[in-house]
Amino acid sequence: MLSILVVVLLSYLIGAIPSSLWVGKYYFKIDIREHGSGNAGATNTFRILGWKAGTLVLLFDFGKGLLCTTVISQLAWSIGAGPAVLYSGWEPDAMILIFAGVAAVIGHMFPVYSKFIGGKGAATACGMLYGIEPVSISISLSIFLIVMFSTRYVSLGSIVSTLFYPFSQLILRYGFNWDIDGSIILFSSALSLAIVIKHKGNIKRLLDGTENRVSSFKPSKGRLCREEEGKS
Repeated sequence: MLSILVVVLLSYLIGAIPSSLWVGKYYFKIDIREHGSGNAGATNTFRILGWKAGTLVLLFDFGKGLLCTTVISQLAWSIGAGPAVLYSGWEPDAMILIFAGVAAVIGHMFPVYSKFIGGKGAATACGMLYGIEPVSISISLSIFLIVMFSTRYVSLGSIVSTLFYPFSQLILRYGFNWDIDGSIILFSSALSLAIVIKHKGNIKRLLDGTENRVSSFKPSKGRLCREEEGKS
């Protein structure tokens, strides 16, 4: 049990690193939470600070989830007698991966370093899922890109790819004999449902025909950079 607690704590502390907040304050002398949507995440960083800062934050946040599920989770096997199985139906490997990944996402959403005000956790969750099972999330990412570029609706791409995510794992397991533990499929299904519910406002706007489309896929300079150019 001690090993699980150590992994969860370390994963939370790593996930809690507020990359967008630090990038904004160090390079631009602003608090990203006071601009745009007020969200301390990669999307708002792209919108306010531009594609360079946004890409840096995106990769860092993605890396947090990936690091916790691929490296930090393995520490459980070197602490004491290793992880104790909390439920006999779980495989220890899958259980530790899920615990570490979820702790990292929670850390991103409620970071101790910045008064527990963080982002939505999308990039960190994506990194976490790559660490748990990279093939199925790669399939979902491909679907997301196809839907987004063909319809210019980011939300529709997110919803469709999210819905397909647990089904891709089922296809890999039962159609191609892929070694995916049942607990991971259950976890993926619950996560997908939560993400779709989070998009209920977007779903309503899509049905009403009022959802915003992406006007251009060209790299953005960011709102702050455009404002500074206008003053010069």
